[in-house]
Amino acid sequence: MSYPVAGVLLTVMACVVGGQVSSTAVLWGVLCGVLQAFGIWWFYAALGSGPISVVSPLTAILVSAGPIAVGVAMGERPSGLAIAGIGLALVAVTLVSAQATDEDETPHRFTAKVAWLTVGSGLTFGLSFAVIHQVPHDAKLWPLVFARFAATAVVMLAAVATRNFALPRGLPLKLALVAAALDVIANVGMLLALQASMLSLASVLISLYPAATVALAMVVLKERVRAWQAVGMALALGSVAMIAAG
Repeated sequence: MSYPVAGVLLTVMACVVGGQVSSTAVLWGVLCGVLQAFGIWWFYAALGSGPISVVSPLTAILVSAGPIAVGVAMGERPSGLAIAGIGLALVAVTLVSAQATDEDETPHRFTAKVAWLTVGSGLTFGLSFAVIHQVPHDAKLWPLVFARFAATAVVMLAAVATRNFALPRGLPLKLALVAAALDVIANVGMLLALQASMLSLASVLISLYPAATVALAMVVLKERVRAWQAVGMALALGSVAMIAAG
């Protein structure tokens, strides 16, 4: 439910902001949305079948590594300090994303299927950054509109095909609306960051989102943070400073 609502909100914003709608903007936007949809689908499938302690940090590393490789292949050359910051960020996101054990009693093994889902999720998420980085700046927010509606189509088709489609009501509906608003803010911020910086640098900073999740869990849900997660959050702050200075 959050995806179509986010699409509507982005459409309204795009109409207000303006921008040039071109075939290039549509193509890159739709491709980005499809990649994001498959990324989230495979990620949750991997979490449901495999050990979170392996799936989560491995996905986080791949989300960062993919755009870095693409950026370097396209000729980007970050400074030495920025490269050191990238390395520190990879360590940080691994530590922050790591979990001790699964909370349920069902044994979860890192099977070949889980491995493929994990790798597929990380690479598709990472490639979505590389794809949206290619959109022309004069398109402004329109590529995000096409991306979100494309993702909505993929998710809806998957839900119908697996007979899991159901409209939320009550509290789930309210949470979906809040998630849609946050999704819009996050995607606009992502687009602006990718347009203002190198792909290899911006994508690494964006991939540090697990640190914000852990921080919110501490404040809102009063969750206890593992020692290595606290170290990861500190390293994340250091990596941001190094990349910004570089």
